Amino acid sequence: MVTLVPRRVLTKLRAICLRLPGAYEEQAWVGTRWMIRKRNFAHVVKIERGWPPAYARAAHSDGPLVVVTFRTTDLLSGAFSGTDPRFFLAEWGTRWGTKVAGMALGERVNWDEFAVLIAESYRLLAPKNLVAEELTDRRRARGSRRPAGSAKPARTRATRGESPKSTRGARRSASARRS
Repeated sequence: MVTLVPRRVLTKLRAICLRLPGAYEEQAWVGTRWMIRKRNFAHVVKIERGWPPAYARAAHSDGPLVVVTFRTTDLLSGAFSGTDPRFFLAEWGTRWGTKVAGMALGERVNWDEFAVLIAESYRLLAPKNLVAEELTDRRRARGSRRPAGSAKPARTRATRGESPKSTRGARRSASARRS
């Protein structure tokens, strides 16, 4: 049974997921997923008549319902369970030590809130250099928090109270002379 995720949902998810460095989209066995280095950080599926069964069980719904699964930490997974009926924890685990949580997408979705969850999922799986790039891009997009002209000065040896010449050689010479 092939069930299609609504185009407006895919468009929103693409905008959120594909702005992350190194992220790419692919068709999954059911639905669409977004990956970073062969690791799935978001997966959207439409549940209808209890299919796919693992998603229907996790979301406690036979559908019709569109759900997105994403990675989360143990700490956050505890916050999702029982606090908001839109969220659920999946019964399956992962190889990367993260939990899989999901969110039922209704007619009204706070896409900004959702983008935060997806970005966190990405950060749990992405290499550190790509996470650093993503955080830098986010800061740039929000604008600098420092007032104009108040850039932090570079730390040099002079500002750290060291002489411009290295003293390492002098210390070695002194210790060599003592022996």
